[in-house]
Amino acid sequence: MIQARYVDIKRFAVHDGPGIRTTLFLKGCPLNCIWCHNPESRKSTPELAFYRNKCVLCGECARICTCHCLKNGTHELDRSSCTACGKCADSCPVDALELFGKTMTSDEAVSLLLEDELFYSDGGGVTLSGGEPLLQSAFCAEVFRQLKERNIHCAADTCGCVPWKNFEEVLPYTDMFLYDFKCIDPEQHRKLTGVDNKLILENLKKLDSCGKTVEIRMPLVPEHNMSEAYICGAGEFLSSLSCISAVRLLPYHAFARSKFLAIGHADTMPHVDSPSQSDLENAAGILQSYNLKTIVL
Repeated sequence: MIQARYVDIKRFAVHDGPGIRTTLFLKGCPLNCIWCHNPESRKSTPELAFYRNKCVLCGECARICTCHCLKNGTHELDRSSCTACGKCADSCPVDALELFGKTMTSDEAVSLLLEDELFYSDGGGVTLSGGEPLLQSAFCAEVFRQLKERNIHCAADTCGCVPWKNFEEVLPYTDMFLYDFKCIDPEQHRKLTGVDNKLILENLKKLDSCGKTVEIRMPLVPEHNMSEAYICGAGEFLSSLSCISAVRLLPYHAFARSKFLAIGHADTMPHVDSPSQSDLENAAGILQSYNLKTIVL
């Protein structure tokens, strides 16, 4: 039985591929994007989140585990000794604690995903996202294999930074790839994500030869990856591929900042405004000049 760690399941999703979809978010990612909207999915190991604004200081977690204590009317969590077993989260009556990184089998995942099968009939389906789902490619392949037996549309939302063999494992069962494209410049890509984009671009070229539909997902973060040179470079590269169905522009926002604090990660989210409508239209216009269908989310 193939197992995987996951962080969440989102039902009735409309931005994770065509139609109404159910998206399963898996844990672990090879990138460390400074603006990550799902920081709870970056590490492959389980993590405990604490939402201070929900805590009512009932002391139930401290009764369960010595990592928690109440001092001077506040809740304190000793992360250095926390094993992320999740017992405290199970005991919290107000959901101020949440464990990210629970384990499920491929059969359990398929059973959950099929609960929404009725809503997939109008072009919808299932998307595996993350984090980076293809780090757990055997699990993804088995889930998609079972779903394809029921003619359900399967999409993988990937950053592309995994060995090609991981793509090969899911290719027979994947209808569509939602492919992240952070920045065309390799050094700037490294500054923004922790790694350069060589493998990502190589894998995208290989996907182009496989006849699969690929939608590019391009996050736009002012002062970081939105220069005209970067957008033109992306347009030139992407227009050389035949598999691109569209480029979807994803405007930056800082809504995930609270998540960084909840899971005890350093807050790296840029302190910049979301791109303006004119900024988005300018970026879309540049990409459209390369004959790329461009969608602003």
